Amino acid sequence: MIEEGKALFLQIAESVEDSIVDGSLAEEAQAPSTNELAAFYRINPATAAKGVTMLVDKGVLYKRRGIGMFVAPGARETLLAERRAAFRERYLTPLLAEARKLGLGSEDLAQLLREHAQNTTTEGDQ
Repeated sequence: MIEEGKALFLQIAESVEDSIVDGSLAEEAQAPSTNELAAFYRINPATAAKGVTMLVDKGVLYKRRGIGMFVAPGARETLLAERRAAFRERYLTPLLAEARKLGLGSEDLAQLLREHAQNTTTEGDQ
């Protein structure tokens, strides 16, 4: 799971976020502790704590004194909105710019996406 060139605390935060987004860590569920994360990823607990603190600062996790960290209400929707915006900026903006250069309209793009999705599904069935 550890990626070269990316800060470990960011990777820890993204891993917890992924669990929230995919539903394996539900809202109001207890999140893994700093020590659990540190042991699982074999990293320093202070590094894991930095990732958890980042999620608390974002409002994704909250602390129940003496009990632990929990997923905040609305965290999944917040993360989905954030990721959709990042997806739009990272992928759709350049895609649309290139499509304009090639003279492709929205229907052309929609058709290309449908064809690609169908081909990907068909390849996966084999």
